[in-house]
Amino acid sequence: MDRAEAVTIRAMEPSDAAGVSALIGRPGTFEGTLQLPDMAVASRVEHMQKIEPGTCRLVAEADGEIVGSAGLHLAGLSMRRQHVRMLGIGIAEEWQGKGLGRRLIERLLQWADNWAGILRVELVVHADNDPAIALYRSFGFVEEGRHRAYAIKNGRFIDALCMARLHPNPPALPPAA
Repeated sequence: MDRAEAVTIRAMEPSDAAGVSALIGRPGTFEGTLQLPDMAVASRVEHMQKIEPGTCRLVAEADGEIVGSAGLHLAGLSMRRQHVRMLGIGIAEEWQGKGLGRRLIERLLQWADNWAGILRVELVVHADNDPAIALYRSFGFVEEGRHRAYAIKNGRFIDALCMARLHPNPPALPPAA
């Protein structure tokens, strides 16, 4: 069994909020997100404790520590976008490149495709994050655009790619009897 297979993936509970906040604030993790270094764990806890209907939030746990989190979040409140979810993911630096991100995304896409009626999954990724871009492409995500100077990272502006994946086999009504 490889190291990532020994990790437990489960639904995120409100009690996991502090652990997820600590994860996404860690060096090696926050750089790939829009989080800032040196932010108090408590600054994100209240938001993360909220249960959001229509979303799927997962954590990856190893030896009692949260080492990854991923979620599919509403893309907005418009009824016209209820078929869309935004993917967000964060993996502890020592777990990156070990298959954990793949396991989390597989689980999210199974939920989206088989249970939630989601047609479109969107994400934004820093243009310099080649491993993440390759992972997303392996799941059928395609680049739809580029945001110039999207965020500041380590003292310089970086671009980001907009990527999306449409359900590979959307549900359809059976033929009329």
